[in-house]
Amino acid sequence: MAQKGAAGVATEVAESVQYQGRKASRQGSEQRRQDILDAAMRIVVRDGVRGVRHRAVAAEAGVPLSATTYYFKDIDDLLTDTFAQYVERSAAYMAKLWGNTEGMLREMVAYGDGSVASRTQLADDIARMIADYIQRQLHNRREYLMAEQAFRQEALLNPRLAVLVRSHQQILLQGAYQFVQVLGTKEPQQDAKVLTAIIGRMEYQGLLNDAEAQSEPDMLRTLSRYMHLVLASV
Repeated sequence: MAQKGAAGVATEVAESVQYQGRKASRQGSEQRRQDILDAAMRIVVRDGVRGVRHRAVAAEAGVPLSATTYYFKDIDDLLTDTFAQYVERSAAYMAKLWGNTEGMLREMVAYGDGSVASRTQLADDIARMIADYIQRQLHNRREYLMAEQAFRQEALLNPRLAVLVRSHQQILLQGAYQFVQVLGTKEPQQDAKVLTAIIGRMEYQGLLNDAEAQSEPDMLRTLSRYMHLVLASV
């Protein structure tokens, strides 16, 4: 997995997503199917996974009830395909994000002279980069994060969703892995797991308290502490 790179893994996951419901045969039909999945996602964000019912989704999508039952024989198929679409879109987003970030990160690392002061500045700059990413997630992709949390919880009871959740976690972990690998850490796998856990916790706390659970200074202190520890071991 490490040889493929973060963007490559994300792209591979996006291409491997398998949908369970009936396939659309025409362009108009595909648009209706997409509308149904988008409506189901809005219900998940607003009412939780248990709010997804054929009748509720049809009303949300503005389509006949028969349309939802035509494409999805049961709620399990509808939920699985809703999250499959989420994973596919998230993978495409993360592939693009990493493609835009890797070059900048490498420049930041190359700019330093290896001194203590330089490494201290690098740790602080990278902490700021990560904090900015989390804040953008909370403000610009809040609904996606809400859906992710809902599906993670449901995956504990639904094996098909669990497969998709693991694929999504693979994307996030590989991005963190390549991030710390660029820094030259000696334990990239372990450091990536810790970084992913920190980001996940901060996102959850931000969602729980309308992005105010952790003040920006507190977030930066936590991230700076972690990055100083990581760079000290390089």
